[in-house]
Amino acid sequence: MAGPLTGVRVLEFAGSAPTAFVGTVLADLGADVVRVDRAPAGAPDPDGDRAPENPLSRGRRSVALDLKSPEGVEHALSLAERADILVEGFRPGVADRLGIGPEAALARNPRLVYGRVSGWGQQGEWAGRAAHDLAVLALTGALDTDPVTGAPVQPPTAYLSSFAGGANVHVQGLLAALHARERSGRGQVVDTALADGAALISTLVHQWREVPGNHTVTDAPHYSLYRAADGGYLAVAAIEPRLYQNLLEQLGLAGAEDLPDRADPAAWPALRALVAARFGSRDREHWVKLFDAVDAGVAPVLTAAEAAEHHQLAARGAFVEVGGTLQPAPASRFGATPTGAPGRAPLPGEHTEEVLAEWRG
Repeated sequence: MAGPLTGVRVLEFAGSAPTAFVGTVLADLGADVVRVDRAPAGAPDPDGDRAPENPLSRGRRSVALDLKSPEGVEHALSLAERADILVEGFRPGVADRLGIGPEAALARNPRLVYGRVSGWGQQGEWAGRAAHDLAVLALTGALDTDPVTGAPVQPPTAYLSSFAGGANVHVQGLLAALHARERSGRGQVVDTALADGAALISTLVHQWREVPGNHTVTDAPHYSLYRAADGGYLAVAAIEPRLYQNLLEQLGLAGAEDLPDRADPAAWPALRALVAARFGSRDREHWVKLFDAVDAGVAPVLTAAEAAEHHQLAARGAFVEVGGTLQPAPASRFGATPTGAPGRAPLPGEHTEEVLAEWRG
C-alpha cells in the first residue's frame, strides 16, 4: 500500500466490527496496520484454503498473542512502543485489566495515540453494556417519532452508529491527535463512543425536528423507494423543486389535473399511490434509461455487483477486486500521495515472527 499515512504504524487489537473498520480505513490510507489476534490452534498455512476475503480484514498483517499471559502482554506493549496509533474496542476496563490499557501503553510510549472505541463510552452506568446499532440510534434521538406519522423513524439498513458514528468519527479523532502530536510531541487517549458519534451525525435530523412546521422526509412520496413492474426498485430523492419537476415530467404527471400537493403531508398517501402506479407500470431498466438522461434525484437500487458496473461508480473505480472478491475501494482520492490497491486479509498469526522482529528491531 501507498498513501498519505505511509510510515505510520498502527497496532489494532482484534475485536469489534467498528475497530476492524478503523483498521481498514487506516490501512487503505497507507498505514502499516498490524492486528493482534488470538493465537490459533495450529500454525497458519499461508498456502492453505482461505475464507472469502473480508474488507474488514484487508490490508494489514497479523500477529498472534495470548493476552492472558505475561509474555503475550509484554509482546503487545513492546509493539506499542513502536506504534504511532493503538486501537482497541474492548468493553471498558478490559484493556486495563489485561495490562495493555492507556496507563501502561503510554508509560512505554508517551508519543502513542491510544484509541478506544466502545458503545456507550468509558463512563456512565451503561458503560459496560452491549451497544448494538438499533439501541444506540434509539437512545440518541436518531429514531425519534416522525411529526407527520407519529411513528418512530425506520432504522437504516447501514450500520449507522457502528461505522458512521463510531469508526469514522474515531478515525477523525485519531488523525487529529496524530496532528496534535506533531506540535506537542506527546500522544494522548482518544475515547470514542458509538453513542456520541450517532448523536453527532444525527445533527441534521434533530435540527429538522426543532423547526416548527418542518417535516422529515422519511415518509415523503418524493423521498422513497418504488417497485418497478419486474420487481426491481428505484430510489426517488427529488427534494429540490427542480428535481421534483423533472420527476413529474418523466413520469408523465407534470401538469396533471388534481395532482396532490406535495407540500401538504395530508396529501402524501394519494401522491405516493400515484407515483407508485407509474413506476409499477414499466420494468426497472426502462426507468433507469429514462432517468439516466435527466437529473431528477432518481437512482436504481443495485446489488454490489451491479453497482461496480454502473458507469458513474466505474468511472471512479469505486469497487476493486481483492483476492478474487469484489470490495469497496478506498474512498478518498489523493493527488500527491495516491493510495495503492488493498492487500489481502491475513491469516490469524500469519506474520507473528516477522512483525515482532521488524517492529522490535
